[in-house]
Parts: sequence; structure tokens; C-alpha cells
Amino acid sequence: MTGVTTAYGWMVDGTDALLAQVDRLDDAAFAGPSLLPGWSRSHLLAHVHFNAEALTRLAEWARTGIENPMYADAEQRAEEIAHGATLPPDRLRELVHASARRLRAGLDRLGPQQWRAEVRTARGRTVPATEIAWLRTREVWVHTVDLDVGFSFRDVPADVRARLAGEAATAYAGGEAGPQLVAWLTGRAATPPRLDAWL
Repeated sequence: MTGVTTAYGWMVDGTDALLAQVDRLDDAAFAGPSLLPGWSRSHLLAHVHFNAEALTRLAEWARTGIENPMYADAEQRAEEIAHGATLPPDRLRELVHASARRLRAGLDRLGPQQWRAEVRTARGRTVPATEIAWLRTREVWVHTVDLDVGFSFRDVPADVRARLAGEAATAYAGGEAGPQLVAWLTGRAATPPRLDAWL
């Protein structure tokens, strides 16, 4: 279970980094823009909170064997974020901290067999529960950058950056921008393609 241990450690460190930035934000900053188009920092943090809740449901699914999807549907996810963005900053801070603790506790309850149980992501992929820690790792590190508070990808550990870059490149390579992306990554093009936000 080395992969789980590694991703779990990345998740814990990324969560600590995220929460440290959240706790430094003054209340007025929550209404300011994040790096995600159309989302304030409150939208972003509401998403981070409800993502933790959704992944906790996957951990419970793995533990009990009873199907417990991340979200009922896309509308539920959108409505949760829209509602969460209206909450007072103190409440949103509290929720982000609490859901992070619940997710970690949910993962800590999994035994070796349960870590291998299959669950389904919001995008419909069937994955072993070992992937839950990595799914959260992506969220906390990338969205800490998205808060736009001076934390950049230079502050993300190199091994996490490498895995993020590999996943993003794989996701884009099959699309319209794929050929130019590969050309740029291999030094055959001077400029990278314009890409929509990944994750």
C-alpha cells in the first residue's frame, strides 16, 4: 500500500497548506476573485468543502460496501457550491476545516481490503479506494494556488507537480490542443497551446 501512504501524505500536507492560506484570509478577501473564471474565493472554498464531503462518501462506500456516490447529479454539485458561496466567511472557514477532518477520519477507518474496494468518481470512473487520497491531493494543492493569495505551483512539492503535470498532459493530449501540447513539451514548438482549466 505504498502508493496510498504516499498520496495520503501529499493529501495531509496539501490540506495543511490550504487551511493555512484560508486562515490568513481576511473576511473581505473571500468575495475577491479566484483564478477560476466566474468564481470568487468563497465559491472556490465552498467547492473544496463539498468535495471533501463527497470523497468522504466514497470512503464510506469503500468501508461498508454500500454504494454512496459523490453527488446525486451535476445539479446537486452546482447548487451546493452556489449556496456555500453565500455563507459568511467564518462559517465557510469552519466548514472547510471540519470536512477536511471528516475525510481524514473516514480514510483512517479503512482496512487493507477496504482500500482495494471499487468506488466510482463523479466523472463515472471506477477506481479502487486507494485513489481517494490522490483525488483529494489534486484538489487541495491546485485550489490553494487558485486562491490567488501568493501561493504558486513553485510551492507545491516537486513529486506532486510531476504527477499533476502527467495527468493534465494525458487529459489534454487526446483533444484538439494535444498535438501542439506534445510539440511544445518535446521542444518542437516555441509556445504552448491555450488550454482550458484542468480539474
